[in-house]
Amino acid sequence: MDDHPQVRQLRLVVTADDYDEALRFYRDVLGLPERAAFSSPDGRVSILEAGLATLEIADPGHAEYVDEVEVGQRVAGHIRVAFEVDDAPAVTATLADAGATVIAEPRRTPWNSLNSRLTAPGHLQLTLFTELGE
Repeated sequence: MDDHPQVRQLRLVVTADDYDEALRFYRDVLGLPERAAFSSPDGRVSILEAGLATLEIADPGHAEYVDEVEVGQRVAGHIRVAFEVDDAPAVTATLADAGATVIAEPRRTPWNSLNSRLTAPGHLQLTLFTELGE
């Protein structure tokens, strides 16, 4: 018998002042399929599928290193959302056209991925990355 809880799903819950804009951006532009949508007397929520979820825990020194590699200086808060995409330059351009602010254009990292950084609706800082392989 396993004494550890079995987590079945990770959900990142974002409260967005402009719900419609955030939904359009993440669902319609980034392409996250809508899994479910609900409303309450005072609001709405949509659950978007984002593929495989992982929780990455970094100490301040490593977070600073990643910011330095991706952007050139420390810019992220304590939460940054990273999406693996097939073509980081193309998706970066698409999201920028849809209203995201590019902080850093895609660049090759020491861990051999192509990473960009953006600020997106819901006050989220995003990393888009494409694994480059061997």
